[in-house]
Amino acid sequence: MSASLARPWSTSVLRQYYVLTKPRVNLLILFCAVIGMLLAQPTLAPIDTLVYGTLGIGFVAGAAAAVNCLVESHIDAKMARTAWRPLPSGTLTVPQTLVFSGLLGGIGMWILFHFVNPLTAWLTLATFVGYAIVYTLILKPLTPQNIVIGGASGAMPPVLGWAAVANEAPPEAWVLFLIIFVWTPPHFWALALYRTEDYARSGLPMLPVTHGSDFTRLQILLYTVLLVATTLLPTAVGMSGYLYLTAALLLGARFLYLAWVLYRGYSEALAKQTFRFSINYLALLFAALLIDHYSAIVLG
Repeated sequence: MSASLARPWSTSVLRQYYVLTKPRVNLLILFCAVIGMLLAQPTLAPIDTLVYGTLGIGFVAGAAAAVNCLVESHIDAKMARTAWRPLPSGTLTVPQTLVFSGLLGGIGMWILFHFVNPLTAWLTLATFVGYAIVYTLILKPLTPQNIVIGGASGAMPPVLGWAAVANEAPPEAWVLFLIIFVWTPPHFWALALYRTEDYARSGLPMLPVTHGSDFTRLQILLYTVLLVATTLLPTAVGMSGYLYLTAALLLGARFLYLAWVLYRGYSEALAKQTFRFSINYLALLFAALLIDHYSAIVLG
């Protein structure tokens, strides 16, 4: 094979492996983990811990995503939004995916054990099992409440980040866990609403498929109300001050408005808007918490 042909082939194959890690989801995971690291102590977290913790958690999260893609490849093939992925499209094989996931996860665990601490490594491994096995293999095809129960593994990143820096997981870390846990259902069900036909073809018992649009929209509204209440906990337990509280109330008011309008009348455009805002909501909420944290340090 000539060099001119080898380069595009190599680039294409590397990109397919990159896609297996679900990079957009992984980016949000790493963002939440870094927030946990930065909030774990009053001063800036050690740079080496930030780097190794982010790498280790990111590698294991990527390995879990690859396992998810492998297990659900037959489902992905039936859905328009996922049929292009490496396994259903045939660009990567099952053995290639298994080897890739094993290497990525093994390297990530080695980094966490040797350069961070065993607590973070074990918590990350438990998160891997929760997502790749408990959620993907058991909960997702079994119950329409899959995203609620399985959301526990998706809510772990700030706990992992906190443990990486502090070598413990105190109540404050679990407050961050709880926020993501309650945020997950309205975030995901907004997506599921405008992908209902896809999920119906896949055979997965997603809430809009099993209980219909009206019921799902009511659940989104109720969970959003619960989410706004949950986001007040950092201030209630002394993790943050009025800067974060103001941001939480303003962001929560916008999320509640979208959930209410969506509940009153469905449109695909509104469901997409709610889904996209939910991503920005979480990022802005945690950014506000971080700014509040460091502003309190600066101001004494």
